[in-house]
Order: sequence, then structure tokens, then C-alpha cells
Amino acid sequence: MPDGVSPLKPLVLVVEDEAALATMLRYNLEKQGFRVEEASDGQEALTRIAEVQPDLVLLDWMLPVMSGIEVCRQIRRRPATRDLPVIMVTARTDDQDAVRGLNTGADDYVTKPFSLEGLLARMRALLRRSSAVPAKGRLMFHDIAMDLAAHRVQRNTRPVHLGPTEFRLLEFLMQHPRRVFSREELLDAVWGPDIHVEPRTVDVHIRRLRKSINGEGELDVVRTVRAAGYALDTEPV
Repeated sequence: MPDGVSPLKPLVLVVEDEAALATMLRYNLEKQGFRVEEASDGQEALTRIAEVQPDLVLLDWMLPVMSGIEVCRQIRRRPATRDLPVIMVTARTDDQDAVRGLNTGADDYVTKPFSLEGLLARMRALLRRSSAVPAKGRLMFHDIAMDLAAHRVQRNTRPVHLGPTEFRLLEFLMQHPRRVFSREELLDAVWGPDIHVEPRTVDVHIRRLRKSINGEGELDVVRTVRAAGYALDTEPV
């Protein structure tokens, strides 16, 4: 069995309107031990997600009927799919487009043409983060409580909904309160040392984390340290 693949055979939904690329992805993913379902447009993708409940979605940006960006937005709006891992696949190479995709809710992105080995590494890393057996116990910082066993976060008893990457990022910061971590250190700790992800990706997920945990009138507990990185802290710079 290929390294990093669960014996339960994770189910991947490939959302791609290019038939040749979809066929290539299915062949190679099944060869690596994944189960694969397909959708060729955005609306069909949402229907298939509800029907088959995939473990991960490979989502093309440019799709007929509904764009991948809008599909990702709807995935994140729905309680049943809020934590579903999504990798955006795009032919757009502009950095701002990549940031836009991440801001929409994607956990990661790859640009066409991409290497199969790189895509598989990103998929396995994301699946490990989303399906890892949670540690027992609770983490507390200021007015934030993280229940690791139940995979729930509350702030002042208000439920906080986080995607798998934001949850792992907050967990790591709560395990090391007030310590400043560089983007590279956060990438190694949260994404893994063997995964190539642009440092700007950390900034995007930090913004998403801030948006989720900081309600109106609440203290921003994520401190940005210029030229150094980020820390979970209640003190100003």
C-alpha cells in the first residue's frame, strides 16, 4: 500500500471539465489506492458531495455552470461540509488568484501543469491533518477553549467553526502561547516539512483564523510581529 494512504481508501471527488485530465487523475489516484468519483461542472460537484460524502475534493477553478470559487464558497457555508478538505486546481498562475482561492476557503492549491507526485504529497498531508486521531484533552488560552477529542472550539461559549488547516494552526499556537513563530516554522509544523507551500499561504490562513475566532468587540489574540511571524498573545506588540 502506498505510503500515507489510509487502509480505508479515502474517497476523492475530482471536479474537472477536461475529460482527458479527469481520466488521467482517476487512473493515477486509483493506482495509488484512492477511490475516485467525478463531476464535470460546479452544480454537479455540489450534488455529488452531498451524495457520496468524499474525504477530499480536487476542485478545478474554471468550470461550467458554477465556478470552482463559488463551489468552494458553498462548501464552506454548509455545516455538513464546512470542514471538507479542498484543493483548488487552476491554470491561473497569478499570485493574487492563488490568494483569492485560499481566501474563498480552499485548504491548498496547485497550478496546471502540475506534477502528480507533488499533488499526491499535498493530498496525503491534508488527509492526515483532517483525519488524524485527535489528541485527548482541552487547550485553553485567554477566553478560547479547544476540545481536542470533540474537535470543537469555543470563545466565550460562542462556537467557532474552523476548517482543518485553521484548526491545526490554532492548536499549534495554543500549544505554544506567546511564542513567535516564523512563517517557515508554521509551515513545517502545520503543513509538514516535506510539503512545498508558499509562505504567503500562512498569511492567508492566519487571516481566516482571525476572522473566525475574533468576534465583534473581542480582542485580536493573533499577534503579527513584523519581519518575524505570528504569536498567540493578549499583549500588544
